[in-house]
Parts: sequence; C-alpha cells; structure tokens
Amino acid sequence: MSPLVRSFVAHFGEMGSRWGINRTVGQIYALIYVSSRALHADEIAEQLEFSRSNVSMGLKELQAWRLVRLRHQAGDRREYFDAPADAWEVFRTLAEERRRREIEPTLTMLRNALMEEAGSEEDRVAQERMRDMHDLIEMLTTWFDDVQRMDAKTLAQLMRMGSKVQKLLEVASKVTSLGSAKQAAE
Repeated sequence: MSPLVRSFVAHFGEMGSRWGINRTVGQIYALIYVSSRALHADEIAEQLEFSRSNVSMGLKELQAWRLVRLRHQAGDRREYFDAPADAWEVFRTLAEERRRREIEPTLTMLRNALMEEAGSEEDRVAQERMRDMHDLIEMLTTWFDDVQRMDAKTLAQLMRMGSKVQKLLEVASKVTSLGSAKQAAE
C-alpha cells in the first residue's frame, strides 16, 4: 500500500470504532473502497496483515451492511469484493441500514408503549415524552424518505445552501402571510 492509502485505511479503522464497527472492518472497507479493482480475501489479508478468518468475518459484516459487493471473475474460483465508488450511494446505503437496524426498532417500541394504558401519573408523563420522541423520529424518517428520492445533484445543491434554506423559508412564510392578508381583505 502506498503511504496515502495506508493513512486512509488507518484513519478509517480508527473512525470505525466510533461509528459502531470494529477497527478491522473499517480498514477492510477503506482498502476496498479506494482500490481501483475488486480484491479477493487473500489480497486483503496480505495487504492489511490480517488473518484470513478476520478478513472473512469482516467481509460478511460489510456485505450485511450492503457496503461491499461480491464479484466473480471468469476462470477464477475466488470471490472478489468491490465497493460503490459513488460517495452518495455509500451515504444512502449507510443511512438506510442504520434506519433499518436502529430507527425502525425504536419506532416499533415507542408505538407499542404509546398503545398501552397509562397506569399512573408517572406513566402518563413518560408516554407524553415518548410521544414527543416518536413524533420527532417520524418527522425525521419522512424527511429522510424525501431526501432519499432526490438525485445526488439536487441533494448536493440543497446541502450547499445550508442556512440559506432558513432564509428561503422565512421569505416563503412572509409571501404566504401577505397572500392570506390580501385574501382576507377582499
């Protein structure tokens, strides 16, 4: 590995532990992501100086997250792995998987808790707070669904707008208010 790739792979290993994956999986993913071609497990193990079994387990985890794809090459029985090169596709896949693994079970738990009869004032307060959490998560998941339908170019434009979106919403609100006032006056 070049020093550039080695630095990226090492950093991804460190960050992986902060993102909820182990260092090995982060490093395997980083190597596959920056590779110009699909790699087989033995190459990955050799370049990262990991055991073949560690690489195999890491690849299974990355496949479960849909971050790497299995490929076959004609005349070669080995399995090769590559990763989507499009950073937006990677982001969307990660967001979808986190939603499926973390958000949806939380929403299910909250829905079930909110359907129960509050047996005490303490339970009523708890349910009120759970309802607030549920409503916020529902709003965020609806927004997420809308964002997922955007093409990468539109999404990038939206992100570049940053706080300008707030100003745009303020202007839209004023225009709506003026329109409502004009209708009321007529």
